Amino acid sequence: MFGNIPMAPLYDPNAVQPMRDELTYVGFTELTTPEAVDAHFDANKEGTTLVMINSVCGCAAGSARPGVAESLQNTVIPDNIVTVFAGQDRAATDKVRSKITGFPPSSPSAALFKNGEVVFMMERWMIEGRDPAQVADMLKNAYNLHCGKTGPSISKEDYDKLVYLKACGSKIPKNPAFQG
Repeated sequence: MFGNIPMAPLYDPNAVQPMRDELTYVGFTELTTPEAVDAHFDANKEGTTLVMINSVCGCAAGSARPGVAESLQNTVIPDNIVTVFAGQDRAATDKVRSKITGFPPSSPSAALFKNGEVVFMMERWMIEGRDPAQVADMLKNAYNLHCGKTGPSISKEDYDKLVYLKACGSKIPKNPAFQG
């Protein structure tokens, strides 16, 4: 019965594209399928990976994406930075969540993996009510403790050109292809 739940994106893909672009602009690689998630983790068993579970909610727009982007201006960053989009890349998000053991599903959220194990988890409750600088500081502390790659992910000049979309899911049209 539950095996036939549609996995189409919940929101119009064109409407959320700017939310995806904010992360890819600062260096994130999108993992849009479960196979891409597995391939990433299989190829990166050693080192560090930051996984951002993106979302259309207001705290993603106001704090999470800007804070994560700012964190990658740090002098130390993860070896890999990847993202899945909750409500959009639903099967990929489920696959990532299966790798984040010991934490309930949360979006937006960010998990820092080291050698395949979660060493830091920023759940939604840690993002809500905080500004981007506070989100960035929590992540920078985790990078300084667990990572070794030299940052930033993009130049300061390019980072300063980033403009954020300020919209939440309640204002984004549902995907007409979604039958759920």
